This record gives sequence, structure tokens and C-alpha cells, in this order.
Amino acid sequence: MNDLDQLVAAAQADFEHAATPAELENAKARFLGKSGRVTELLKGLAALSPEDKKTRGAEINQTKQRIEAALQASRDKLADAELQAQLKAEALDVTLPGRQRGAGGLHPVSRTLERIEAIFGSMGFAVADGPEIEEDWFNFTALNTPADHPARSMHDTFYVDTRAADGTGHLLRTHTSPMQVRHAVQHVKAHAERLAAGLPMPEIRVIAPGRTYRVDSDATHSPMFHQCEGLWIGENVSFKDLKAVFADFFRHFFERDDLTIRFRPSFFPFTEPSAEVDIAFADGPLKGRWLEVAGSGQVHPNVVRNFGLDPERYIGFAFGMGPDRLTMLRYGVNDLRLFFDGDLRFLSQFQ
Repeated sequence: MNDLDQLVAAAQADFEHAATPAELENAKARFLGKSGRVTELLKGLAALSPEDKKTRGAEINQTKQRIEAALQASRDKLADAELQAQLKAEALDVTLPGRQRGAGGLHPVSRTLERIEAIFGSMGFAVADGPEIEEDWFNFTALNTPADHPARSMHDTFYVDTRAADGTGHLLRTHTSPMQVRHAVQHVKAHAERLAAGLPMPEIRVIAPGRTYRVDSDATHSPMFHQCEGLWIGENVSFKDLKAVFADFFRHFFERDDLTIRFRPSFFPFTEPSAEVDIAFADGPLKGRWLEVAGSGQVHPNVVRNFGLDPERYIGFAFGMGPDRLTMLRYGVNDLRLFFDGDLRFLSQFQ
């Protein structure tokens, strides 16, 4: 074995003993670096004759190629070993049972909202939708709520921009009644030609369920909560119709015929006369208790005018109820905050 064969054997041995890429690069430098043994051999060619230089140079180049091949083989070996170690560390035991995703379901309040929409839909009520960031006019002014009303206070309402000197601005809606106003205004515009000709307009019959926001938080109140407002406007709509609608709705909602409904005089800026609606069960844990479940009343003439209608001809009623409270009564929940805590132990009971 000549000196060049010994050099290749030495390089192969050093490369094979390298346990890491860094050690392999150090070994490469000893043979192929600027001061490596192959480089020193090439520098020594200068002292040889032209004939010997040609022969010796070819032999050294072949030796260099053999060393580079050995280096690449060691690199591939280290890379393969690293890959195998990574695959082993990340291996999956395919014999284990798969992780099953639990079945989801509707939130109890969502169930209530769907139930409300279905029941009122069977009575011919459409469902309105609208923005949660509302204009002052739709939220307050159109509903006969004056500028000095306490509901406009920063302590009761979330405003999202600076209010003008006249108290107007944008806010998180405090009820879903603005959706009634928007729906009624669009309804009147759609039938403007009939109204101008003195022809009767199709009735406005709509509910407006959705999220609302007020500065309030305790066991029975939340800064974000749900409301469902309702509106029925026509030429011959009376309190008798209001009572019939509520009687039908609550008996279907609670699936009980032993309900007693009571209208109690109250005050709301947008209705006159106004009434709170109470219910009582004939038996069960709530037997003998009157429970307030809604507010209602005949739509105030000023509000009817804001719809674009003549209050001397068109009359009707409006109402509002809290789906969150109805959900509490239906399922026997005593703390409103449970609906919004996201505790799966609580929510899974309703799947």
C-alpha cells in the first residue's frame, strides 16, 4: 500500500469515527482543508519535474476524489442516523385506539332562541336582524326615549364613540327594539305606493331576537345578554291579540297548560298603555309564585309616526322578553352566569 492509499484509509477511518456532523467537518479539514494533508501534497508538486508533476498530480487528484467520496458517504450515514432517531422519537403507536372527538350540541340559550323563533313563526311572525353597534336614533330617539332619559347615561349604556352635544352617537344596542324600527321603516318604504293611494298596508308582524348590552352584572344580570322583542302593527290589532299571543306562546314554550298569565300596569317610553307580563305555574317547584317574564304595551303614537305611519289608522302592540330568563325557568338554572362561563360540565347536560 503506497502513501496515497494509506492517506485514503486514514481519512476513511477518521470519517467513520465521527459521531456528529461537527466532528466530521473537523476531520474533513484535516485532509481537505487549506492546511490539510491533500493540500500539502498539491503544494509539493512545485518541486517536481514537468513529467513527474503530471503523473503525481493525477494520482493526488484521484486520491482527493476518493477522500471526498468517503466524506459524502459518512455525511449520508450521519443524516440517515439522525432521521431514524427522529422517526423513532416521533413514532405513533398505531395499535392504540383513536382519540374520538366528543359530540357537540347547541348552547341552552341557542336552543331557547330557536324554540322562540319556531313558535312565533307558527303564528306568522317574521324574524328580523340588525347591527349590534347601533345608531342613537334607532336605539333611543325613534322609540320615544328623550335625551335626558336615565338609559342614555354612561352608567347604563356602552357607547363606542364620543357623543355629540345633542347626545347622539353610536352604542352597543341596549335592546333589540331598534331591529323592530328598522324592519318597520323598511316595510313602510316597500309599501309606500299603497299607503299613498290610501290602500291598506300588509300587517307588520315580526320578532327581533339577538344579543344586547348594558352596564350590569350579577347572578341574574350580565353585561351581554339576549332579548327577543316583538311587534304587531295593523289596522285592527288590540290588547286582546296581545294576550292571545302570549297565552299561546308560553303554553307551547313550557309545554304546560296549567299556566296563568297576568298583565300588570307598568311604564315604558315606547308603549302606552304598558304592562308587565307575569306567569304562575299550578304545580312544581315554582308553584304559587308570580314570575315576571316580559314587558308589553300598545305602541306609542310617536313611535308609530317614526315608522312612517298614521297612528290614527295603524295601531298595534310591542313586547320584549329575555330568552336567558326563559332558559333559566325552563331548565331550573338559578344563576345566569353559568350560561356564559363556558363550563363543559354544565353545558354537557343540555346535549
